[in-house]
Amino acid sequence: MLFVRGFTVWLIIILAESLDGAARRLLLEPRVGEFRAKQIAVFTGAAMILAIAYAAVRSLGATSARQLLGVGLLWLALTLGFEFALGRLVLGYSWARVGAEYNLLKGGLMPIGLLVLTLSPLTAASWRGLNKPPLAGSAAGS
Repeated sequence: MLFVRGFTVWLIIILAESLDGAARRLLLEPRVGEFRAKQIAVFTGAAMILAIAYAAVRSLGATSARQLLGVGLLWLALTLGFEFALGRLVLGYSWARVGAEYNLLKGGLMPIGLLVLTLSPLTAASWRGLNKPPLAGSAAGS
């Protein structure tokens, strides 16, 4: 049930991120250029992910830090699958173009967003004070 709830929250996250991407392309890029728009959107996207995780972390029903990390890894896997499918199958981008978003040395900022995404359930639980035992991984909560 945890992963079903996690999947449901991920759908909300991916919708919010898709809207963030559309706003970036339509509103920011014409004004500040592509790279600067991506820099701004990494922070707005991270803020949205953290806000959604904060709002949803209790409803996930996770009882341990391990479960929260599992949800974060689920979100990571789903997002990577979504991004690669969107880039390759829908938009017809080459593997090089899709992969460029993941190369920090060449200005790709996707790894930053993915790190925030993966750690957001743990972060949100901490902010909500849910990281106290048994959630912290003690024998009772594992």
